[in-house]
Amino acid sequence: MKQLFIFDKRLGIPLPKLEKEWEEYSESEQHMILLHWENIRGRIPDRIIELERVINQKQAELAEENDFTRSCLLNSEIAELASIINDLWIWYRMNQTVSSRIHQ
Repeated sequence: MKQLFIFDKRLGIPLPKLEKEWEEYSESEQHMILLHWENIRGRIPDRIIELERVINQKQAELAEENDFTRSCLLNSEIAELASIINDLWIWYRMNQTVSSRIHQ
């Protein structure tokens, strides 16, 4: 199953990397893939919370920072973390319909 999911370093979670069309997988394989994805998907909110904590720490640093260059760096890091959170929410929401297949 792990070969069908590749760890995305930026997002901090494995993402599906299907090697063939969905219909080409057997019903049993589809079910296993969906269960594995649901397990990963269930961890996305926790990953988002982790990143939000880091953003809050960086914002606190930014509030106290007097060095312009360091302030720009912190702003850039905060923006990247926010972008990661946005992408994680997209993966989480986009696959809600996929997750409903498990329960059918």
